[in-house]
Amino acid sequence: MDSSEHGSSMTSPGVAIGGTLPPGLTEEEAEELQVELTKVDDEIQTLRQVLVAKERHAAELKRRLGISPLSEIKQNITKGWHDVQCSNAYMRTSQTLGDLNRRVASSNLYLTASATLEDIGRSDAYKRTQETLSQAGQMTSAAFSTMGSAIRNRFGEMRNSPSFKSFEDKVDNMKYKVMGRSNGESDHSPTSNNAPF
Repeated sequence: MDSSEHGSSMTSPGVAIGGTLPPGLTEEEAEELQVELTKVDDEIQTLRQVLVAKERHAAELKRRLGISPLSEIKQNITKGWHDVQCSNAYMRTSQTLGDLNRRVASSNLYLTASATLEDIGRSDAYKRTQETLSQAGQMTSAAFSTMGSAIRNRFGEMRNSPSFKSFEDKVDNMKYKVMGRSNGESDHSPTSNNAPF
């Protein structure tokens, strides 16, 4: 090949737009690389097909063994958590946090705060506040219950009203019209002995 062919356009993916070869690459080298790329792409496709077949086979074996996807996920999570707990980083962190917890629990500040919280829990002000909040919660609950009953009663009254009955009849009538047409029937109500509306 001469230099005039060097700039000729090729249809290979490795050739730059405009049909020129990358600098330092002859057309023969480009063709060899293209053949090798095609072989590698074919091998990749074959491996993908084999992998899909193997995954299907594994899924069938798991199904026959009674291993569900959920149990497999649980098993993977359990194994992963076990691996984390056995790791050096987890063990060092756990030990460090344990030491820190022991130091905090034995410190004067912690003991003082703990005693203060116990004192607060036994105080009259705390007990009165707790009782007031409990009463407020009970009153709120009773108010919602009363409101729910009132709404339910009002809906019951509305359902028995003439305007609601009229609306309900119109909806039933429309239902029969639509269902009749969808079943290939004419515009006749099933309750009207096939008389037209």
